[in-house]
Amino acid sequence: MLKNVVAVLLDGVHPFELGVVCEVFGIDRSEDGLPVYDFAVVSAEGPTLRTHCGFTVSTPHGLERLEEADLIAVPAGESYASRDYPPALLDALRRAVARGARVLSVCTGVFVLAEAGLLDGRRCAVHWHNAEELSRRHPGVTVEPDVLYVDEDPVITSAGTAAGIDACLHLVRKEQGPEVANKIARRMVVPPHRDGGQAQYIERPLPKGPCDTVGEVLVWMAEHLDREVTVEQLAARAHMSPRTFARRFQQETGTTPYRWILRQRVLLAQRLLEGTDETVDSIAWRAGFGNAAALRHQFVRALGTTPNAYRRTFRGPQAA
Repeated sequence: MLKNVVAVLLDGVHPFELGVVCEVFGIDRSEDGLPVYDFAVVSAEGPTLRTHCGFTVSTPHGLERLEEADLIAVPAGESYASRDYPPALLDALRRAVARGARVLSVCTGVFVLAEAGLLDGRRCAVHWHNAEELSRRHPGVTVEPDVLYVDEDPVITSAGTAAGIDACLHLVRKEQGPEVANKIARRMVVPPHRDGGQAQYIERPLPKGPCDTVGEVLVWMAEHLDREVTVEQLAARAHMSPRTFARRFQQETGTTPYRWILRQRVLLAQRLLEGTDETVDSIAWRAGFGNAAALRHQFVRALGTTPNAYRRTFRGPQAA
């Protein structure tokens, strides 16, 4: 049952992420026939906390309020990836999960759940900017850098900022049905479910690594994405055997030639969808996919959304 909900705060909390939880669970919408949650904001570090924007928030509730909660939400905060957390908070989170409660994080709030050991052996979501740091600090956690949220019941984690709305509405939909979630979404003027994942918002899907022996070949590949090339042809350009080239390529880029080209083609298609009025067919040809069907297939695999949906997101409905 989802009735008693708590948002637990640490010093440096981000107001928007806190507001997400308050908006979904902290407003009385009973006049619309929607459930009313027993909601409270709890401080883990004293009655008054500083937000990362400079103002303060106060609450009379302490950690004892967590003992009766069905859901404990941890919004993001400043330096959550590198700070220490009150042992009493970590203990309270572990007890909550042990007795059957759920915990939910918004963006960097996931670091608190990881520190409590609640993500060991589980998948989780976090803002793509923090994915590498989370993996480094908690190697027992499987980080999913491309998705908006991950439901590993009883632990739910979400990516940056507005993805917290997606995770909260997902939980409402799961517990109280799509009609309730849809009505709350309409009141908030947000989509009840968004297409795709956060991969479509990442600025550089394939980080550039240091290159030595294959650097010139990478430049040529990037300039000729519309061509079909083989490892043998690329190896000849690098004056290596195909086996040696493939090994060096993997060492210096962290991936295979095929996957590198595929990611660069998707990235080019993204730029063309955002910045031009070209048709999807034309973009598919320029990016080396050959036709719109092939582009759509690879685009959905890489970003979780279609080219037209991506264009609408970043250029508006009229662009499609």
